[in-house]
Amino acid sequence: MREIKIEHSFRLFEDYSSFDAELTTLFEAAKTATKSAYAPYSGFRVGAAVLLETGEIVIGNNQENAAYPSGLCAERVALFYTSARYPDAVIKALAITIDYSSVETDDIIPPCGGCRQVIAESEAKQTGSIRIFLLGRDQRVCQIDSIEQLLPLAFSREVLSTVKS
Repeated sequence: MREIKIEHSFRLFEDYSSFDAELTTLFEAAKTATKSAYAPYSGFRVGAAVLLETGEIVIGNNQENAAYPSGLCAERVALFYTSARYPDAVIKALAITIDYSSVETDDIIPPCGGCRQVIAESEAKQTGSIRIFLLGRDQRVCQIDSIEQLLPLAFSREVLSTVKS
């Protein structure tokens, strides 16, 4: 038997006043996106904002459906729209937050597994890392330099390339 140890580090900031104007604008866009989330069943409103290399920001929010599997998370809405509208764009950063007025936690909430996999595919598509910022209550921020830190054993095109046809 062999043991493999995976270690990760994240940067935590007490508020985002130390970030530059471009990222502060990105954070505000993610927060604003939560306001138009469609979450009548869970009340869990999530916003995401994608920062492109051009400086443009694309937002998304969660969209629920009475048939639960038919809904979509904010991260996927933002990333899929970015890919559809700007197929060759390079994504510099992704900011994700929730409407903290609707939850009873001060924890910073990470993306779900499905969204982690979509972020991994976005990194693979552009062959480069995407900085991920998780925004917490009171402007706290967790900075993650690549999805590999949240999803170290991602399902990938390399796995699919091993399939015999």
